Amino acid sequence: MSEPREDVDGEASREAPKPMLATVSQKAILFGPDGRLLVLREADGDWEFPGGRIDRGEAVMPALHRELREETGLSVTVGGPVHTAVRKRHDRGKFFVYYRCATDEADVTLSEEHVDSEWTTPERARDRLNDRCRSALERVLGREE
Repeated sequence: MSEPREDVDGEASREAPKPMLATVSQKAILFGPDGRLLVLREADGDWEFPGGRIDRGEAVMPALHRELREETGLSVTVGGPVHTAVRKRHDRGKFFVYYRCATDEADVTLSEEHVDSEWTTPERARDRLNDRCRSALERVLGREE
């Protein structure tokens, strides 16, 4: 039997906490031929790294390559994972895995998911990204936040 725990109303409960459901999203910290980073802008104005979720039954690396090809049209070399993060909203969540990636190509073909792209310096990218992406960038640059 599980130990009693206090619920949000301050009453003891013996129920086990519900597991959080989460999707897995993979993102590429993508360096181009001149060493700049690719960031993509969403319709709401937020900037992010390219990538997306793994579909049910899809293998990890093919999923990342598919997402990068769909969102950018680029052929990418994927390195190892450099950072992970979690976003939780109510009883659902998203688990992010960030990879250091590189490409010899520079001509981006955007999907309908984004409204703009920019190859930029790490410093400028850092100013535009949310905390989760910024932490991943700092990790790949060797400057832990």
